[in-house]
Amino acid sequence: MEVSVSQPADRLARLPAYPFAIINQRVRQLTQQGIDVINLDVGSPDKPPPEFVVEALSRAAHQHNKHGYSGYRGAPEFRRAVSDYYQRRFGVALDPEKEVLPLLGSKEGIVNLCLAYLDRGDIALVPEISYPAYSMGAYMAGADVYWIPVDGDFLPILDAIPADILKRAKLLWVNYPNNPTGATVDLGFYERAAAFCAEHDILLASDNPYVEVTYDGYVAPSALQVADAKAFTIEFISMSKSHNMAGWRLGAAVGSAEAISNLLQIKSNMDSGHFLAIYEAGAAALDETPQSWIDARNAVYQKRRDLILSRLDRIGLSAAPPKGSLYIWGKTQFGTGQDYVEGALNHAHVSFAPGSMYGPGGTNYVRISVGITDDRLAVALDRLEKWQRNL
Repeated sequence: MEVSVSQPADRLARLPAYPFAIINQRVRQLTQQGIDVINLDVGSPDKPPPEFVVEALSRAAHQHNKHGYSGYRGAPEFRRAVSDYYQRRFGVALDPEKEVLPLLGSKEGIVNLCLAYLDRGDIALVPEISYPAYSMGAYMAGADVYWIPVDGDFLPILDAIPADILKRAKLLWVNYPNNPTGATVDLGFYERAAAFCAEHDILLASDNPYVEVTYDGYVAPSALQVADAKAFTIEFISMSKSHNMAGWRLGAAVGSAEAISNLLQIKSNMDSGHFLAIYEAGAAALDETPQSWIDARNAVYQKRRDLILSRLDRIGLSAAPPKGSLYIWGKTQFGTGQDYVEGALNHAHVSFAPGSMYGPGGTNYVRISVGITDDRLAVALDRLEKWQRNL
């Protein structure tokens, strides 16, 4: 007997397939054919966390009282560690009870914030080159996205947003150091963004997972350093990039107590918190990781960045040197980014992220990750050069 199933929700029609899922499907096909594919696409650190963090996890996991539910607000110890980190790093005071909320990685917090603030007819303001979760979260909430044009430094041109759009806007997303462009900002940018949001009654949402991944002496600021902006600002941090803990899925939302409360209302109906041992190890990472460890890790990334930049022209790309994030935003010399990605995968067996997955402004770009071992990176660049020479 043929059985039919219920039709899916209309919201699914608004969601394209997640781009990395499409890329991974093609990579799997090649791998199943015995082809060695080198991945320069996903931005996941290739190095482990500090050893003492892993040891802290192991110790906590052996304690019998760490295996129950952690509570919707997460572990107090981790909230305290996040608060202490913000005071130490940025000079920003946070109430760990009301202004810090642990997350299962920052991505779920981003989407859940959209569910907390956006309804049908509302608008999320999203730079035309940006992390896909900002727009996808808005679409899941039934809202619309306004793609903000960016300038030559990949900063949103806020005064280009029409007045009728601003009347419907509820969220402004910013992300620096930026994924995918590697663009960076000074505190003045956040001051301007905060003034804009205050004028138009918009929540400023700062996604800041790469705050500790910086180069050339650059030190990244926090949006919460802007005086009096906390009341209408929420910021997301992630242990994935700062401490090489991507698979641990640990992050936090900080800032406006009202925004944190609204986010918690959604989250408490979605999940039941994290494993207590992970919170404990995360607190140790924030409390005890020396700056020397972060500097040494970033030096490895910077060396890879410089190697890629030195060979960009020979692999058919161009880019400005990024001062932060895990990425180089390569502009194609011919064709679109999607053309380049398909050619590189099929002929050089190297996988990139096409710029088009990051919004309408990314059509002629590809994103290159430095989260790959030195030897594999060297092989990838050699393959790409050979492919380009044979075109």
